[in-house]
Amino acid sequence: MKYNVGLENVKNGLEAVLVFENEKVENPVFNKMNELGLFSGKEGEVVIFRDLEDKEKVALVGLGKKEDICINKVRKIFYNVAKEMQAKKEEEIKVFIPKLNELCTRRTYAAALEGFIHAEYKFDRYKSEKVNNKEITVNFFVTPEKEEKVKKGLKKIANTMEGVFFTRDLVNMPSQDLYPETLANFAKEKLEEVGVKVTVYEEDEIEKIGMKAFLSVARGSSNRPRLIVMEYLNDADSSEKIALVGKGVTYDTGGYSIKPSEGMKTMFCDMGGAGTVIGTMYALAKNNVKTNVYAVVAACENSISGNAYKPGDVIGSLAGKSIEVDNTDAEGRLTLADAVYYSSTVLKVDKIIDLATLTGACLVALNEFYTGSVTNNQELFNEVLEASKKAGEPIWQLPTSDEFRALNNSRVADIKNSGGRMGGTISAGLFIEAFVNKTPWVHLDIAGTAFLSKEYSYLPLGATGVHVKTLVEMLDKPCGCKN
Repeated sequence: MKYNVGLENVKNGLEAVLVFENEKVENPVFNKMNELGLFSGKEGEVVIFRDLEDKEKVALVGLGKKEDICINKVRKIFYNVAKEMQAKKEEEIKVFIPKLNELCTRRTYAAALEGFIHAEYKFDRYKSEKVNNKEITVNFFVTPEKEEKVKKGLKKIANTMEGVFFTRDLVNMPSQDLYPETLANFAKEKLEEVGVKVTVYEEDEIEKIGMKAFLSVARGSSNRPRLIVMEYLNDADSSEKIALVGKGVTYDTGGYSIKPSEGMKTMFCDMGGAGTVIGTMYALAKNNVKTNVYAVVAACENSISGNAYKPGDVIGSLAGKSIEVDNTDAEGRLTLADAVYYSSTVLKVDKIIDLATLTGACLVALNEFYTGSVTNNQELFNEVLEASKKAGEPIWQLPTSDEFRALNNSRVADIKNSGGRMGGTISAGLFIEAFVNKTPWVHLDIAGTAFLSKEYSYLPLGATGVHVKTLVEMLDKPCGCKN
């Protein structure tokens, strides 16, 4: 899609007329539609009207109740506008957004553009017949004193959404095409275009590093593992470095603790955390964000073979801790254990955020609406939480205590990899905590939010690209507004 700011000559485009619920506006099309009961301004309501002479070209857009308007609703409202334009084969629209309560003007316009962009996403790589919607051009109008800020906000979200879409494409890709080697290749090719350094370690090098837990998970597959380390150092004025660690299990059978076939069908998406950190690195570089970030992905498959690890095994780890394998389907935390310890001790970062499609328990607790989180540092979590609210990607903090940590105690090893079903999201997160080497850390369990079973709001069925926006928002804070 295309967008412009401040262009006056719109020849054939629609004009967006924004209306709060039960509000009266001076517009003949609105008056007629309202009188006929066809439009009342309810949230997400969109009516496109062209008269026979093509003089009146209007998109009536319902904003809902004035007191309820928020940035996330703006995203959804303009997503609906784009979908209606696609259905009616409209190609151009001009949009002026008045001040909406206390919402930041820059964020409001960026949210509107984001809604239009979301409507464009499709994953048709394997379709013989492609759906080719007409390209939409959005002409934004804004008061002169706000124009430069709005332009910056629009550019930032457009760049960020490229990262979101890249993440979605990776996570949607089936495992015959996306396995550790190809994931590394896709990341390297895409990220090096924007100046991110990508180093890929093969199995012999991973073995020399000492990542025994990661390699144990990888043993059963003919597709050999890769350690992908991405480096974006763009703030010479700061010594602070942060690591984004993404779970990169490109297919998960459950191993010998095998999943039922129905639960295995979408397990190509078990590298959703890896997809998010790769997409985030792209978005950070595209936006030239002033920050220092590493991203780490321990990529492998969890498969069954004569060489696969088994329940009851005791395996090693980069941290030197022994781990009892209680369940081979609790594999993601094993790969993450080595990856977060590597980030803390080899990369020597100051903060760690890990993202993983880790537990079905999180999906049971929070459905597909919230990401679950545990942390060892409330200040860092609060930063992530604030960014997630602005990004419209909700996070729910879960409690931690020594009672939960004790669930991971082992009779035969230093720790075991499953604390059982009860409180499973928390005990899984606290397993990872045992390997962060006391580095400030936030764990995000995106088991429900990375891949949806049905469309929700402006998000598609399948991969969402969740938390690319959150992480960019956290690491780039040019606006400073609260709304």
